[in-house]
Amino acid sequence: MTDVDLAFDEQEYIPAVAQDADTGEVLMLAYVTEEALERTRETGEAHYYSRSRDELWHKGATSGHTQAVEEVRVDCDGDALLYVVDQAGGACHTGYESCFHRTVDGETVGERVFDPDDVY
Repeated sequence: MTDVDLAFDEQEYIPAVAQDADTGEVLMLAYVTEEALERTRETGEAHYYSRSRDELWHKGATSGHTQAVEEVRVDCDGDALLYVVDQAGGACHTGYESCFHRTVDGETVGERVFDPDDVY
C-alpha cells in the first residue's frame, strides 16, 4: 500500500492532520485506518475513520465541504500523517474554516464560514 512502514496504534488508527495547501493553516485532526488511507489515495479526496460512528468517513460527503488531497506526508516515526489539502468550504463541522478556531482561554480566533444548521 505504501513505500514506508506506518505505525498504526493498537486499534489500527493513525492520526492525520489536514493542512491547507495554500495558506499552511492547520484545518483539523482526524484518524485514518489502512482502508481510509487507501481510499484517499485512490480517489484523491480525504477519507478518515470516524471513531464515534465506527465507520469510514469521506470528508464532505454530507456537507459538500470536501478536501482534495494534494499530497500525503508521513512523519519521521511513521506514526502520524499530514494531508496537504485544497479545502472546499469549512473544515469544521461547527461552521469554522478550521477546527482550531479557539484559544485555550476560550477566545474565538477563527472565521465562521457556514452555518451548520443550514448544512446538516
